Amino acid sequence: MGTSPFTIFNLTEDQAITILGKSSAQLEDPSDRYIAASRLVNFPSVRSINALIAAIQNNEPGLNNRIVRRKAVESLGYLKASVALPIIHSCFEDEDNYTIENAVWAIGEISTQDESILEDITKLLEKSKLNYRIIIHTLAKLKYYPALERIRKFSTSKDLAIFSAAITTICRFTEDYTQMYKVVDLLQHCNVNIRRTCIQDLIDAKYYAALPEIANCAVSPVFRLRGIRLLAEPGILSEEIEFADIKPYLEQVIFDHPDTLKLVHKYEQTPSVEFTINGIYETDFGRCYLATKTLLDIYSDIATEKIIMTYVEKACHDYSAHYHVIKLLGWLKHQPAYDLLFKVLHNTDPIFQKSRTAAVIAFGELEDKRIIPELKKTLVQTDIWDLKYACLMTLDKLGDNTSFSIKTKDKDLFVQSKAMDLLSHYHQPKH
Repeated sequence: MGTSPFTIFNLTEDQAITILGKSSAQLEDPSDRYIAASRLVNFPSVRSINALIAAIQNNEPGLNNRIVRRKAVESLGYLKASVALPIIHSCFEDEDNYTIENAVWAIGEISTQDESILEDITKLLEKSKLNYRIIIHTLAKLKYYPALERIRKFSTSKDLAIFSAAITTICRFTEDYTQMYKVVDLLQHCNVNIRRTCIQDLIDAKYYAALPEIANCAVSPVFRLRGIRLLAEPGILSEEIEFADIKPYLEQVIFDHPDTLKLVHKYEQTPSVEFTINGIYETDFGRCYLATKTLLDIYSDIATEKIIMTYVEKACHDYSAHYHVIKLLGWLKHQPAYDLLFKVLHNTDPIFQKSRTAAVIAFGELEDKRIIPELKKTLVQTDIWDLKYACLMTLDKLGDNTSFSIKTKDKDLFVQSKAMDLLSHYHQPKH
């Protein structure tokens, strides 16, 4: 932002509208218009929508304005501004492919059954150098069945993200799910983005049969929990499946031990402990899980000191690695980690949210009952569903059932179901 007095966090609606209406030449920093277009997503008013529409109609030449127009289209999509459909539809003629793709996505968010718009979206499948996955996904979301045969040709695409979307949409439109195994198989692909992408497709297809494979997939637990949740919750509410059907997979992901995953990477030869620890810092969680498993299987007797050393140097600033380190300290039964885990449990910084759940699981591995009062407090105070669920799991492991009843009416379906399940177990007659 340079010397601009505004930031994306404090720009008011009036300020954003004023800035967005200016030309780049009138601003000290031309990127302020992009920030203004981003900020207006927080103000679902007629004035904001009109300002975003005007920004799309602004044909000022140059990259800065092109980027602003893309963002304006996106913001209108988030706002579900149906009044903007005509102007967004007109973006299909734009020279900028990213603007076209944003327009398709935005129409999917706003939703329409206007056949002329839906047919024009389908015709974009014939246009070169576009993101066909977005187009196919939008056509599926809007249930435009006349697009089926034109989507079918992408079922042999070498781009696996497009291939996955095409197969999924064909199965949904024909109600023949025999080919969905091809999407499930992608959960074991070496590319982490493909693994994440096909989880979304399995969600869209409501393909319950994939729940075990999603739980086994070597991606961040965030993606797996989201997949299980978005698949299972509607199924439970509609009584197509029961909580008992998904409970093992849900708890497998929350516990998240590498032995429960299908790892997609391997070492050609046994690496040094230093090399293995560095694997925790990879951006691909598949490689992080391989490193974690190797440390547990081969270096459990010498890894703890080195892991703590890297925690002080790096992991406390790297939220993904931080998560793996916290889990490892539990599995390595490192009792001196109690105070560190205590601090992590109470760290409410959103980027370390996964680590709070990891700390709860680690406390269960340490089997130190001193933590029980703090787990009971967390269970009541937090709104994070998986953190509450982990607290229930660990309290059960530590033999304390005194808080289960207060969660049988929790607003979260999974937490409520787990609490009821635990209570029923404790109330079973002893033989």
